[in-house]
Amino acid sequence: MVDLTITATNVLAGGNATTETGKAGVAITAGQVVYKEAATGTFKLADCDSATAEVKVPYGIALNGAGVGQPVVVATGGDVTLGAVLTAGLPVYLSETPGGMRLTPDTGDYVAMLGIAKTTSILAIRIIIPGVTL
Repeated sequence: MVDLTITATNVLAGGNATTETGKAGVAITAGQVVYKEAATGTFKLADCDSATAEVKVPYGIALNGAGVGQPVVVATGGDVTLGAVLTAGLPVYLSETPGGMRLTPDTGDYVAMLGIAKTTSILAIRIIIPGVTL
């Protein structure tokens, strides 16, 4: 399945978004899905087919771009405008592309639902990890 195309300059937290600020462990672009590395406490790009278990468990969506060691704000719940075309009422999943998201998981993916599209541009973040590999 093809990844969503996100316009980083359009990524915006909604009024009900819950956020956490931390440091980037890699270069991150606004709109990318991140996990929080246990060993360093930094945010890195999540990936649904990584061989490393913690990489497959998303923490949230970056709201700003950041270089290594720079501050990054991560939305962990609530609404986020993605600057991507979504289908209202349908889920959005973590992709096998580091930091990416897509509308349908593929064979071999560790399923991680990021949330449900409230509109054609707003994602209601509610991360669900059912523990299933397709």
